[in-house]
Amino acid sequence: MTTDWRRAIETQREEKDRYFGGDPHSPIPSDERESFDGLEYYPIDEAYRFELPLHEYNDPEPVTVGTSTDGERKYLRWGEFRFTVDGEDITLQAYKADPDDDRLWVPFRDVTSGDETYGAGRYLDLEGDGHRTDDGNWILDFNEAYNPTCAYSDRYECPLPPTENWLEISIEAGEQAYH
Repeated sequence: MTTDWRRAIETQREEKDRYFGGDPHSPIPSDERESFDGLEYYPIDEAYRFELPLHEYNDPEPVTVGTSTDGERKYLRWGEFRFTVDGEDITLQAYKADPDDDRLWVPFRDVTSGDETYGAGRYLDLEGDGHRTDDGNWILDFNEAYNPTCAYSDRYECPLPPTENWLEISIEAGEQAYH
C-alpha cells in the first residue's frame, strides 16, 4: 500500500483547517475564528483503513433519522460493511439520500463519542469515484471520519447516527472533539 492515501488525508486536513479558520462560511463561530489554530485529529493509522465490498440490500429500506434539532431526515438503508477491528466483528450500515446518487453516507458513534470525539457521532462520506478500488470494493477509511457542522455551532441541523451504527468499540481515527 502506498503512502499517497496518507498524504491525501493530510492535505484534506490542512485545507479544512484553512477553511474553518478563515472562510466567512465556516461553521466555526466568527468570534472564535481569529484564535482558531486547527482541529484535533488522531494520528493517521492504516489499521483503520479498509477495502471492503458493500453488501447491498435487494430492496433498500427507508429509514427516518433524527436530527440535532429534533427534526427528521429520510434515507435509504443501502447496504452494510462487514469488517473486524481489534478482533471484534463489526457491521456498519451505509445510507443514501437519493437512490441515483453514487455516494454513501456512513454515520457512526463509538466508545470515544462524548469523550475524545463529538458526542453525537461522526460521519464518513464515500464518493463512488474517490472511494472505490479497481475491483469494485469501497474504501472505508476512518482516518477520514469528521464531525458534523453542528459540532461547531448550534445554528446547524445535523442528522444523527442511527442506533444500528452505534459501535461498542473505540475508533481512534479521524477528527476529535472540537474544544
